[in-house]
Amino acid sequence: MSSKIAKQLPHERRKGEAALSDFAEYVEKQQALRFPSSRQAVATATKSVQSGDFEHHEELDDILDSLDLSDPTPRVRLRELLLSASGDSDALQKLADLVEERLLEGHGESVFDIGFENNGESMKLSPDEWDVACKRLAEAAKKLRADTRLLLTKNVGGELDGVPTKDGDCSGKVMIRQVPDTVEEVIETRIAVVGNVDAGKSSMLGVLVKGDLDDGRGKARVNLFRHKHEIETGRTSSVGMEIMGFDTTGHVVVSDTPGRKLSWEEIGKRSAKVITFTDLAGHERYLRTTVFGLLSSSPNYCLLMVAANNGLIGMSKEHLGIALALNVPVMVVITKIDICPPQILEQTITQITRILKSPGARKIPIFIKNHEECINTATQFVSQRICPIFQVSNVTGENLDLVRSFLNILPHHGRYDADAAFEFHVNDTFSVPHVGTVVSGIVKSGVIHAGDEVQIGPDSLGRFTQTSIRSIERKRIGVPAASAGQSASFALRRIRRKDVRKGMVVLSKVDGAAPKVYREFVAEVLILSHATTIKTKYQAMLHVGPVSQTCAIIDVDRPFIRTGDRATVAFRFVQRPEYLAPGDRLLFREGRTKGLGIVKSVGYDPSTPLMPKQPEGGASDGQQAPESGAAEERDDKAAPDVKIEA
Repeated sequence: MSSKIAKQLPHERRKGEAALSDFAEYVEKQQALRFPSSRQAVATATKSVQSGDFEHHEELDDILDSLDLSDPTPRVRLRELLLSASGDSDALQKLADLVEERLLEGHGESVFDIGFENNGESMKLSPDEWDVACKRLAEAAKKLRADTRLLLTKNVGGELDGVPTKDGDCSGKVMIRQVPDTVEEVIETRIAVVGNVDAGKSSMLGVLVKGDLDDGRGKARVNLFRHKHEIETGRTSSVGMEIMGFDTTGHVVVSDTPGRKLSWEEIGKRSAKVITFTDLAGHERYLRTTVFGLLSSSPNYCLLMVAANNGLIGMSKEHLGIALALNVPVMVVITKIDICPPQILEQTITQITRILKSPGARKIPIFIKNHEECINTATQFVSQRICPIFQVSNVTGENLDLVRSFLNILPHHGRYDADAAFEFHVNDTFSVPHVGTVVSGIVKSGVIHAGDEVQIGPDSLGRFTQTSIRSIERKRIGVPAASAGQSASFALRRIRRKDVRKGMVVLSKVDGAAPKVYREFVAEVLILSHATTIKTKYQAMLHVGPVSQTCAIIDVDRPFIRTGDRATVAFRFVQRPEYLAPGDRLLFREGRTKGLGIVKSVGYDPSTPLMPKQPEGGASDGQQAPESGAAEERDDKAAPDVKIEA
């Protein structure tokens, strides 16, 4: 009997791709319920008041808002505010109020369109009027302690001028960014950097952060490595972290001394916006670490690196599939274009375009080759349908300025609720001399202050330990508080490092009942790839955020599930209970990725099975468990170096 796995037939592959795309939309809806934004809360409240069952369209809301149909008092037109006399303080204050509203919506930054009203109507500005409008906008921004930077102009002239329009009206885009009062108000965007081994991930991050070019032999990447064997082999095996800062005028914060790399403290204090890169391993043996990094860091965006001379091979497709299913916006960077023959580069571009347009991805690839395309794509990147693609060289520096410009105006993306109860997920643990136990991770919801009483858990018995926050750091700078959506590190009192682990949660202390933890839960899953059918008693490594633990399937809503199937499945943690909530995204694997899912409900009642009438044939089910366990054991042995050192 041959053990060779049969190749997927075309119709099976198409079925899997379509299922992945549909499942991504389902995940987005469930995430909206898990982390509701203010707009969605209002929409839900409005929908419940209305009689009848009407489908809600956010796009229509945006159009109706821009038309101001519901406003009883018509607003003053933007043109009048921008072209008001220099002594008109009332008009300047109204303009400042409008800018402040947009800054609040953009978490401290906004791209302002001069030349168009809110409803898209042209202001028909002449060159002289354009100059006046720019000065008035800068004055209004100064009142709010914000700086302006011209990004792109039309029919104005100068080096930032794009392709002129037929009407000849002057217009342009201006970045407005507030000066943060304190370090905790700095805008933070998290980007997960993925791709196959030797795609140039660490080298490009080194070039972006230091400002110096690579020598073609890995000179730029040395500072990013955490272990001796990484420097020797040139391959990342752990979850690396690097930050890149932008000031209020949009310039990269780099050292004045060539070749010197700024410390995180220096970057944090001089920046108004910080991009946090999570450098993940590309080698297949470190997939476990990469999956942990992708789920635990809660990235706002995913940066997929592809070597021009290799194309989208190996783990690149695996990483892209995970990012698409998690509904994280993806951007692609093609590296090493300086050493790649033109015909090979053309093949790589064709392959990437085909994969992004496939039914599984349903993305619109946009190749960014000039400044105008860069600005326009970055301001529209909130749409998850588009996928910007850059072609760069870390040795010659070609198109790296476009990547920096794009990252500078990348809009904030993500769902976080600062008004909800405090919840913090532990991604890493440390023992710091003279400080004690330190945990790092992401604040999922709520706000926490230094000195607050909290509880951390669960331990192996599902219990929580009472402790308090000694101090809080963000990007290695001490801060008095941390809020939803921010990455932070907490020093904890009266607790030993051996009592904390990755996957624990820190919750605010509540008198009365302890937080509920669960060993069993029900999830909606999609099977990406599996050689045989999956039944009850099947075991695999399951990742939910920072939690990584072996799980067994205890119930399925059908006799078995295969590649491309969506099903409701009940899981049981093998080792210990965990803290879960409906809406949490999960991924389970046995070797390579097998399936993705989202938690529907916590707990499981055996008296109400998902499939009431179980099929006969327990012997085959009984044989499945040892195979799965053996496969899990093989998987753990295959990745000996994946533990992240503190």
